[in-house]
Amino acid sequence: MVKKETFDGDINMEQHLTSDQVNPNEPAMFARRNRPGTSAKDWCKWPNEDLEDMDSTLAVQQFIQQLIRDDASNVELILKPPEQQDEGVWKYEHVRQFCMDLNLITVRLQEECSPSVCSQMTATEQWIFLCAAHKNPKECSAIDYTRHTLDGAACLLNSNRYFPSRVNIKESSVQKLGSVCRRIYRIFSHAYFHHRHIFDEFERETSLCKRFTKFVIKYDLMTSDTLIVPIDVESGATESSSSSSPSPSPSKPEGDESSSPEKLETTTTTTTTVPATTTTTSSSIVIDKNPLSSSSSSSSSSSPPPSLSASSSQNSPPPAQATNTDSAADSSSNGDNESDA
Repeated sequence: MVKKETFDGDINMEQHLTSDQVNPNEPAMFARRNRPGTSAKDWCKWPNEDLEDMDSTLAVQQFIQQLIRDDASNVELILKPPEQQDEGVWKYEHVRQFCMDLNLITVRLQEECSPSVCSQMTATEQWIFLCAAHKNPKECSAIDYTRHTLDGAACLLNSNRYFPSRVNIKESSVQKLGSVCRRIYRIFSHAYFHHRHIFDEFERETSLCKRFTKFVIKYDLMTSDTLIVPIDVESGATESSSSSSPSPSPSKPEGDESSSPEKLETTTTTTTTVPATTTTTSSSIVIDKNPLSSSSSSSSSSSPPPSLSASSSQNSPPPAQATNTDSAADSSSNGDNESDA
């Protein structure tokens, strides 16, 4: 009698077989599922599998998750696409995984990021983000903005209209991933500037912000000057000297929207001069005109942009005003409508 071991989740089952029942050429048997009662340390503890051996429409997602489980800090390996892998599907599956992983830090943020503590969705003091999950974009508390943004991203990424297949994705649908990345990045930036200890602990465990930052730079989904969380993409460490808010140019708000009609950004500038002191007050607000789950079709706007909230900086010249509206994006070839202060 011999024993034949098969792997079924966290359970090693022994089958007693006679010698004539054993086939030495038969491959090992693995059932890749977590049985009820599986402990956390044994969750998904099955042998790794090559992507080409994964016979599933969810193979790319499973392969990415396998790499993350092996070593979440090995960002280069996680982001390296296999040979012959469709780039659109690879980017789509990574964005899906980012959204799923961001739910984990959102749960931690709920412990202290309450509407009474963070009544607005802000990163630095320069920008306030209005939530597009409502009929008319409006201010939400930071935690509600986070929930609405992740819900909107989930609706878009699971939309049969834009992503009917997990194997082949149209280029027009892939282009929507940049908008998703720009919006979910605000969750990182809010956590970093307002809940630093939660961000640092989560980043040490997951390297999620480092992976996201390298991903959007690699595929040119966001511009480097909008990535305001100071991640060292080589080591993955946050810069300890960066506890104060950086000062991105007010004429370039969160995300490069020169070719997108989804966002309305308005900047006003007033300058007050007193003896020996010049104080410049700049106020900016960022409005996502369309929810993520809706189409980015153009729409005209005849009403003036809404009023803004303010932040201050001293001894600096007033920045140029920049106004991006849906109607301007539709009527101009490059989507910009800039007017000097």
